[in-house]
Amino acid sequence: MNFFDSRGVVLAVFLAVTLAPGLASAQQYPTQPIRIIVPNPAGGLPDTLSRIVGKRLQERIGQPVVIENRPGANAGIGTAALTASAPDGYTFLMTDGAVLSISPLIYLKLPYNPKDMMPVSFVATAPIWLAAHEKVPVRTMAEFVAYVKANPGKSNYGSSGVGSFHHLSMEAIQSSLNVQLTHVPFKGSADSVTALLGGHIDYVFSSYASLSAGVDSNRIRLIASNGAQRAKLTPNLPTIAETIPGYNFAVNQGLFARAGTPREIVQRIAGEIAVIVKEPEVVAAFDKIGAEPASGGTEDLARAMKDEQERVAKAVAAAGIKPQ
Repeated sequence: MNFFDSRGVVLAVFLAVTLAPGLASAQQYPTQPIRIIVPNPAGGLPDTLSRIVGKRLQERIGQPVVIENRPGANAGIGTAALTASAPDGYTFLMTDGAVLSISPLIYLKLPYNPKDMMPVSFVATAPIWLAAHEKVPVRTMAEFVAYVKANPGKSNYGSSGVGSFHHLSMEAIQSSLNVQLTHVPFKGSADSVTALLGGHIDYVFSSYASLSAGVDSNRIRLIASNGAQRAKLTPNLPTIAETIPGYNFAVNQGLFARAGTPREIVQRIAGEIAVIVKEPEVVAAFDKIGAEPASGGTEDLARAMKDEQERVAKAVAAAGIKPQ
């Protein structure tokens, strides 16, 4: 079943934010270690965020917080591990919104049911950057638009794969501005950046951390960031939204629980994270990896996911991606 065949299935989960009545045990919570599953390899953004937040959460609640990497199947393995867990507040998932906004659109079968997930805390947003190889005669979004319009189909761009935020960020630009570029998908962001550095592709969307070495050596030129506001790492660089009003494909990072987790537990964890993401040392750690602290609120994550699902659905349709 494609859970986006009826988009209300996923949206209802986040609009209703249905939480189970509290259990008596929630009053003593937590009494054992907490596990945060990361459905990505170690070293990536969700993993790094989990370790930053998990360290402070452990200190605040007095119980160990264990980070468990469960990569594979486009985050499906780790997400399935969450939905197979007991709704007791001792297992969470730190991930971006793709498992709910993108995967149900592009895969006919998922190893998890989105209805078995519930939002806990909005942790961070992370913009990615549109970058060009040094040989490309483009320095601004205006020059980018003019160049690709004057050379339809002659420019190409790399991404970390079909249906990724890197891919859909460019597809949204193409449909909004009526321009045409050739998509070159890679197996991951690192491969696409390597191809850009070698001059094998013209453009790429990727994280600042992945692009910074090329920028410092003048082999890569940053054009714009893809968030709603200018990125703290590059305050003088415009956003794509300054050219395309309403454009926003920054990656939302959130903490999720198994549906049915007691209300008091969800509120406790959400409250702790809302404090943690505002702490100066945490903000500084986020800055280093290009992440910007979010509100920490459950309802804020629900709203962010609803908005993301709507934007992604339009980009997927524009790209002509069919579920497989």
